Amino acid sequence: MTIDRIWSYPADSGHAEGQDLTGYGVIATDGSLGHVEREDGHHGMWHLVVDTGVWLFGRSAVVPAGVVTSVDGTGRRISLSCTVDEVKEAPRFRTDSETMDPAYLTAVADHYRRLTPRGTTTA
Repeated sequence: MTIDRIWSYPADSGHAEGQDLTGYGVIATDGSLGHVEREDGHHGMWHLVVDTGVWLFGRSAVVPAGVVTSVDGTGRRISLSCTVDEVKEAPRFRTDSETMDPAYLTAVADHYRRLTPRGTTTA
């Protein structure tokens, strides 16, 4: 499997290598999403497992590092370039073993790559 930008933190995001993001709040473009349950980079494919809490959609979600727009270490917040619904529509995360399954990770990457970049319009 080829590693691409969707699995890497953007250079201007403020993420520092080795930074522990566990417990950071996660903010989508349209509101709070939850908090980071853990961060993983299996095979260089960095992603966050976000606990959305029962009030949102009652499950955890895998969010690739490439959709992180900023990491605020002081405020312990991470901002994303997608909406709450776009995260909700991503392939459902059920078990930790999925984060090591190439087919699952490919489906997650494909979902987030299809999203319209912020500030652009579709024809």
